[in-house]
Amino acid sequence: LDYAWGDGEWMTKIQTPAAGGPFEMKIKIGDSTIVYKNVLIGEVWLCSGQSNMEMPMEGWPPQSPILGGPEAIKEADYPNLRLFTVMRAYSTEPQSECAGKWSVCSPKSAAPFSATAFYFGRKLSKELNIPIGLIHSSWGGTRVEAWISGKELKQFDKYKETFEKMKNSAKEIAALNTWLKNHPVIDVSEKDEDTKWKNLDFGDSECSAISYNDSDWHEMILPKLWEGTEVGDFDGAVWFRKKVEIPEAWMNKALVLELGPIDDMDISFVNGTKVGAYETTGFYSTDRVYNIPANLVNTKSITIAVRVVDNQGGGGIWGDPAKMKIHPKGSNEIISLAGLWKYLPVADYFAGKFYVFGPTNEFYKRPKVEVSIGANTLSALYNGMIAPLVPYSIKGAIWYQGEANVGNPEEYKTLFPLMIKNWRSDWKEKDFPFYFVQIAPYNYGPDSKSERLREAQFQSLSVPNTGMAVTMDIGNPDNIHPGDKQDVGERLARWALAKDYGKKVVVSGPLYTSMKVKDGKIILSFDYADGLVVKLRNGKNNFQIAGNDKVFHDAEVNVQGNALIVSSPEVKQPAAVRYCWDNIEEGTLFNKEGLPSPSFRTDNWEE
Repeated sequence: LDYAWGDGEWMTKIQTPAAGGPFEMKIKIGDSTIVYKNVLIGEVWLCSGQSNMEMPMEGWPPQSPILGGPEAIKEADYPNLRLFTVMRAYSTEPQSECAGKWSVCSPKSAAPFSATAFYFGRKLSKELNIPIGLIHSSWGGTRVEAWISGKELKQFDKYKETFEKMKNSAKEIAALNTWLKNHPVIDVSEKDEDTKWKNLDFGDSECSAISYNDSDWHEMILPKLWEGTEVGDFDGAVWFRKKVEIPEAWMNKALVLELGPIDDMDISFVNGTKVGAYETTGFYSTDRVYNIPANLVNTKSITIAVRVVDNQGGGGIWGDPAKMKIHPKGSNEIISLAGLWKYLPVADYFAGKFYVFGPTNEFYKRPKVEVSIGANTLSALYNGMIAPLVPYSIKGAIWYQGEANVGNPEEYKTLFPLMIKNWRSDWKEKDFPFYFVQIAPYNYGPDSKSERLREAQFQSLSVPNTGMAVTMDIGNPDNIHPGDKQDVGERLARWALAKDYGKKVVVSGPLYTSMKVKDGKIILSFDYADGLVVKLRNGKNNFQIAGNDKVFHDAEVNVQGNALIVSSPEVKQPAAVRYCWDNIEEGTLFNKEGLPSPSFRTDNWEE
């Protein structure tokens, strides 16, 4: 053994043969022998980030399918590609273990696996003809601060108070964990993604009945995500009930129940009978519209009961109040369902397990913690989903995150490089490869400056041995989860193939390097600029130019070899150029490989 600890944990390092396999490995301990079969030797990459890394090959239909996903899944019989997904888990302290298992890549195992990671690994495996292992560890909607260790974040004054509160809340956090473990557990961590959320029995079926006594349930005004209520940061199952008086003219007529979107899953009942359900993930923004048969409308007071299961992030019946209504089929006459509903949490969900307390008021005895503990707690995902992987041997990492940090781009310029340094330090690999995806154009709203976050990512290329996959041309301004993940994964693979495996491939689109002013025009220079081309979008090139008055005008652009000549008749003495400097403007500048340029600006003017 190389290392052994008093708690029984140990580690040894084994001299491995050249890449290949499958091999058989035997471990002898006294008279016992453990045999591992179908073992491959190859390259292992860590694949992490938020929802765009998490987005599976099967997509999140209907709003967010994967382009070409069904066909790729059918063909995903790649025995040299091995997949491991780290079960979502957060913690206030670094953990030594995580839940997950290695799978041989097949249509069944590929479907729920990260699409970006799959396409990255498939490209490497095909080009290199060696086994590739992919460890997928991501969580949607999470900020970079959650993925950085406490020892690094504590150096910032901004975070010291939060860490102090967590330290002072240690006893309360321990009490909460003990309280959870004293309840029955339903473990879904090993179940297939398409079945794990179905047929969940929390001993709560009576909650849908007309005669059920909900007088001691608490009340909530809907629609609203429950994180903004006394429920707080909570993943799990919550029942909602509401009695509605209907006109006599509606009696014995088919009705339509509309609830708006529900995050994440639901089973909905009317008068004790199931009328509809969404019991798989990905439908968090899908409006629930369920038909109520006429035979259920046999009393003037009908009872609507909805069990909502949320497995991450926000949870509950949310959206536009106007979407919550009930009405006769084909009629414009409606009764609004927005307003007060009774509710009762019946199960807590954490790290692949439901802790069940059923239809009691047990939830309200839940130990209180001063600080909010969840996926976006400082260092929580580093502790629960990265620390357990250290020091497992990896070749490098790919990263797809940033959308959750568009509100603090200046801090991201420090935090993101710090995270890279943090991971490399903990793995004791000074400069292991770290390749990341620049966020795509998306309408974050009029007050957002996502181009500043993209700029922070661009500037992170100054960190040694990093590379950036640009997505300015393959995003969707109306969907934060664009479906083209093959190009994303393969653009990341270009960096690895060139920088780590010696392949002669172009790694990037044009990267702005410098400018000069000449004859009333600005000349822009780039790296990776062989065969520059500008492709208009909606008749625009998305370049703007300004003088020292800082007023930007649409620019004329001409290609001159590996440079761009930018000008405008309205700007006689130009001082700065900006390209795609907006939330939603899409890429128009490419090299001959068809790879896009990231958005950029030549100035550093305050905005």
